[in-house]
Amino acid sequence: MRLSPDQWIFWQSGFVKLNATIVFTWALMIALSLISALVTRRLGSGLKLSRWQCLLEILVTAILTQVEEVGLTQPKKYIAFLGTLFLFVAASSLCTVIPGFDPPTGSLSTTVALAGCVFVAVPVFGIAGQGIGGYLKTYVQPTVVMLPFNLISQVSRTLALAVRLFGNMMSGSMIVAILLTITPFVFPIVMTLLGLLTGMVQAYIFSILAAVYIAAATRAAHPKEATAAAAVTAPAPPA
Repeated sequence: MRLSPDQWIFWQSGFVKLNATIVFTWALMIALSLISALVTRRLGSGLKLSRWQCLLEILVTAILTQVEEVGLTQPKKYIAFLGTLFLFVAASSLCTVIPGFDPPTGSLSTTVALAGCVFVAVPVFGIAGQGIGGYLKTYVQPTVVMLPFNLISQVSRTLALAVRLFGNMMSGSMIVAILLTITPFVFPIVMTLLGLLTGMVQAYIFSILAAVYIAAATRAAHPKEATAAAAVTAPAPPA
């Protein structure tokens, strides 16, 4: 029984290995790209829309709503990043029903890479929203004594993201594999369905936590945006 898709080696030359994590990650990215291209190639704007476009609009609207509820006032700026994270993790879970497919999120290297993307995106969005000076000030608030603790929190929460996703995805695959060896096929099928649900929940949690971290990095810019919006929409004083 494989504990990780890293152990499934397709090709090796010296220390260079082509394992299932790399193969299935690229296969999943190519599949998502092709599906996206097929769905968006003929988008309509009338009353009669294709089923795929309706599904796409529902998904995009749901992600935008969730991102806005987290506290990001301009969710369209972040949907490309957060939506990609959600779709990749969710698709990894859904593809487990394909025989022979090992989800790449069952590898610690993949979850560390995903968490690393969040680690990089937080300061990028933070600097874009507040400027480099405003973002760096958040590390010494409310006092400069908090600087080392804020730096440690940046690293620790990234590790927590990676380990949490890896643990939940790998544990589901291990449970199903163990049950297949000791029980009939009916019960493992039920556990597989439960694993799919767990995978979708993990995709939601991972993307929401990423949105929360980005919102925390850009929160100082929100009062300015709200003030500007209020100034634009406020009624003119009577003459």
